[in-house]
Amino acid sequence: MTEKLFRVDPYAKECISTVTGTGPGGGVIVDRTVFYAAGGGQPGDSGRIEWESGEAKVLDARHVQGGGIELIAESGSDLPQTGAQVRQSLDWERRHRHMRIHTALHILSVAIPLPVTSGAITAEKGRLDFDMPDAIEDRERLLTELNGLAARDLPVLEHWITDAELEANPGLVKTMSVKPPMGTGRVRLIRIGEGPDQIDLQPCGGTHVARTGEIGSIFLGKIEKKGRQNRRVNILLD
Repeated sequence: MTEKLFRVDPYAKECISTVTGTGPGGGVIVDRTVFYAAGGGQPGDSGRIEWESGEAKVLDARHVQGGGIELIAESGSDLPQTGAQVRQSLDWERRHRHMRIHTALHILSVAIPLPVTSGAITAEKGRLDFDMPDAIEDRERLLTELNGLAARDLPVLEHWITDAELEANPGLVKTMSVKPPMGTGRVRLIRIGEGPDQIDLQPCGGTHVARTGEIGSIFLGKIEKKGRQNRRVNILLD
């Protein structure tokens, strides 16, 4: 089991950890990590690891059986042995863009209150696919609403409920194809805004900025028809 430091503090850029084994992808499994492991449409983090006798570039982070996280190094890299201490350093600029885009996609799901069929995040852009039979008629109105919500600088907060509480409140789940991470007895919710200013509350395991003002300006990309009732809305950041 790997301790997920990114869950406690998404702004942590470095940590010291111990190698606990080798993963199926040829990388190293560590006892704790600041690297987000790919899931929920958000890519795994990249960066570097350093140890007493070497260093390696990390290209990806992935979940492995048993609750571990494997750090995938560049092909041909020497790797530390089990038991070695390593310093992990994130590619922070890339991660921070993931955080900004991920929070912006939550805002997009507020501006378009329709079921989400899928989504994806990169460091360049994000997209959500909606169960949307009709085309968006007013792009400018949508763009104004998105940037208006971001500019309110609302807090982005973490909240936990039990699996049973989520099952009793299925309306919290906006995604049709991706199930919230369940099975540990509790589910993490991301809340945007508090009290009368709350605009969103939904299950999410990804990393987010602390306030919506950190997102910056949001731009609309292509809005594409993907199937009979599916439309893909792309967003970009400044």
